[in-house]
Amino acid sequence: MIDKLSWITVYPEIILMAMACVIALVDLGVKSPQRTLTYVLTLLTLGVVAVLQGLYASGGATAYGFGNMVVSDQMGNWLKCFASLSVMVSLVYGRPYAASRDMLRGGELFSLSLFALLGMFVMISGNNFLVLYMGLELLTLSSYALVALRRDNVTATEAAMKYFVLGAMASGFLLYGLSMMYGATGSLDVNAVFKAISSGNVDHRVLVFGLVFVVAGLAFKLGVVPFHMWIPDVYQGAPTAVTLLIGGAPKLAAFAICIRLLVEGMLPLAPDWQQMLMVLSIGSLFIGNLAAIAQTNLKRMLAFSTISQMGFVLLGLMSGAVNGNTLSAGNAYSSSMFYVVTYVLTTLASFGIIMLLARDGFESEEITDFAGLNQRSPLYAAVMAICMFSLAGIPPMVGFYAKLSVLQVLIASGQAMHIGLAVFAVMMSLVGAFYYLRVVKVMYFDEPITASTVSASVDVRVVLSINGALVLVLGIVPGGLMTLCAQAILQMLGT
Repeated sequence: MIDKLSWITVYPEIILMAMACVIALVDLGVKSPQRTLTYVLTLLTLGVVAVLQGLYASGGATAYGFGNMVVSDQMGNWLKCFASLSVMVSLVYGRPYAASRDMLRGGELFSLSLFALLGMFVMISGNNFLVLYMGLELLTLSSYALVALRRDNVTATEAAMKYFVLGAMASGFLLYGLSMMYGATGSLDVNAVFKAISSGNVDHRVLVFGLVFVVAGLAFKLGVVPFHMWIPDVYQGAPTAVTLLIGGAPKLAAFAICIRLLVEGMLPLAPDWQQMLMVLSIGSLFIGNLAAIAQTNLKRMLAFSTISQMGFVLLGLMSGAVNGNTLSAGNAYSSSMFYVVTYVLTTLASFGIIMLLARDGFESEEITDFAGLNQRSPLYAAVMAICMFSLAGIPPMVGFYAKLSVLQVLIASGQAMHIGLAVFAVMMSLVGAFYYLRVVKVMYFDEPITASTVSASVDVRVVLSINGALVLVLGIVPGGLMTLCAQAILQMLGT
């Protein structure tokens, strides 16, 4: 019999799943081309779930349910809260864009977004290999459908096919790696796997063989080199509203699954997987930044930017254990968590501006489309400039403190290799500053191509202003969010 505690750990997931089904059914009777009722119900659901997760996280308790298959802890609950808010903001920005492109003929955009979020929740809460994989598949299958939502658009269909083929291959890698881990340790439970590896009674060669496939599968979900091939094509080919849905909140879930598998399950193997992450991060920082310079399409440029930004996240993840010593693990993993959260916040605003400038029959995707934006709309130009400065790591934006926290962890380790990596990361950030500042230059110093003003509905205008302000304010006073991340990670490590 399932105890009451088990149900408490998954209340938000139950609410989300029930409302996703209800909204899908209610939408059948909605006649409004804007899907107003579906939209409002979706936002209310996301708001309630976000508040519930925030309350769970503030409580600070760790609970295991369903035979230790699910864990509800501070880190997971905060990530789920941020993911819910991220999807909510994405839908606020995306609805006008989707409506003008006939993507709201049905309510699939909203119901699929909720099912994708449910997949993220399962990924973040999973304490069992099968549960983690189930959440991952629910997210990816929903994402495939979202990318192909414009069925009459050749580019979107092509992007969905590429995503599906490469995603299936990556899922196979991960599943094979997890099966090897199960074969070596005899358990699917993350905590039991940790104990089995720590005992030293398991064949190390089998573990490392399985670990290679696990890291390859995780690298695809993060979108890092050399598993990055899908990112530019899917970001550019998918409708911008969907690009934001797959480029924002899922990064939080990808970070969580890395923590659950690599840290909670395989920390004794840290010397092995940290070397793999180091190679992935170097490749991502180098190729991501250099390839972005050559891009003229803004969505494609931001795709390569994502690859380099995830390289920074991996730098934090790979510096938690030094020569078998995990004293710096709390700082390392919390700096990565802080980086992911602030990156998602910045991504939301930057893609929100891209959607805002798009008009009927016109995608505002090229960098030249932003020419003279300051003359047409100083507010939106300022928000976009704040986002570009943040992604480039220029103070006082929050992106600067995210990069600084990762670099501090690398340098504090005292390892020559880590200090060298920190220098390399700074050099690559200088390269990256060029293509971010190019967008600012085009907005403020180039002549506008069109004289049309930029208009937006009240909800989009308000949310975008708050979003841009947060990127700036959290850069000026980053202490609160940094403390939150540190407490969440320390509690996770303590259990």
